[in-house]
Amino acid sequence: METKKVIAVYPGSFDPISNGHVDIIRRASKIFDTVYVLASVNPVKNYCFTTEERVFMLKEATKDLPNVIIEASDSLVLNFARSKNAQVIIRGMRNIMDYQNEITLFQFNRSIDCNIDTFILFPSTDNLFLSSSSIKELIKFDSDISPYVPKTLVDFIKDKIKKNENKWLAISLSLF
Repeated sequence: METKKVIAVYPGSFDPISNGHVDIIRRASKIFDTVYVLASVNPVKNYCFTTEERVFMLKEATKDLPNVIIEASDSLVLNFARSKNAQVIIRGMRNIMDYQNEITLFQFNRSIDCNIDTFILFPSTDNLFLSSSSIKELIKFDSDISPYVPKTLVDFIKDKIKKNENKWLAISLSLF
């Protein structure tokens, strides 16, 4: 008798990827047979990194995980999960504000497709406070981000965020 493979999708913006994201991906890869990490593309969101750059960072950070597949999509996460025959959507939850968003999203998804469930993973203690916005803020104030992002991506992330910051500063100054 063949056992059913459990496929999960971990969606996010990953703008940029953090060690918190990597922690969730690593732990999920030990639980599920296949984990699709989805760099979501939301047309109304302003990303610092391009879709290709976000996919590159995810691939770099997970290259040692053979059951993790990195993709990008602008479709509804639930539709992406269906297209991959996934049974689970993985969500990370750090605090009560995340809970409020996640319970609403869970109920919405469940009302559309009750065959795809939500699996919550809490961050490890070291990553409890970590967010992509906090990484961007640290870079803005010339602080060290190496404890918070994959070591191989520190310079890539820092350079890109600094470049974007300089671009926005130039645009702001040109308005005067």
